[in-house]
Amino acid sequence: MGSNPSKFNGRSNPVEQVSWDDVQTFIQRLNAKEGTRKYRLPTEAEWEYAARAGTKSTYSFGDDAGQLGAYAWYHDNSGNQTHPVGQKKPNPWGLYDMHGNVLEWVNDWYDESYYSRSASNDPAGPSSGRLRVLRGGSWLGSAGFLRSAYRINHFTPDNRYGIIGFRLARSPGQ
Repeated sequence: MGSNPSKFNGRSNPVEQVSWDDVQTFIQRLNAKEGTRKYRLPTEAEWEYAARAGTKSTYSFGDDAGQLGAYAWYHDNSGNQTHPVGQKKPNPWGLYDMHGNVLEWVNDWYDESYYSRSASNDPAGPSSGRLRVLRGGSWLGSAGFLRSAYRINHFTPDNRYGIIGFRLARSPGQ
């Protein structure tokens, strides 16, 4: 796609230091390259659904933060850098690094009270705002920031940091 802005380069490391705007450009190019419109950022609700993987616990593996090191790269074990994806245990649905490694942009704008007044099934998020939502925790974050329900809400779409990356959703049949 032209370049890799990551500070921590590695063939299997997550791409980081990308803004929400950068990710939108990447998605446009990827969809154009494949002649499709199937790639996009997940909504915040889709991201949490995938992270929880059918669980209702604090983390996809339960409530014991003492087990986090088996599932996530975070402040206590990361050595202050990202790591190749898939080295830790996956969640119950086989998804890796849902907790930790890099924060992940989602499509939604941030609104503190949106989810308390929105539809309970698959809310799409606010239609506008100033800040975008990030999910998942990072290599720099403590255990509390890696909870399935934790929302990061203080980044504008043009922010780039070494703790921010993304995960794409793919819509079938597009």
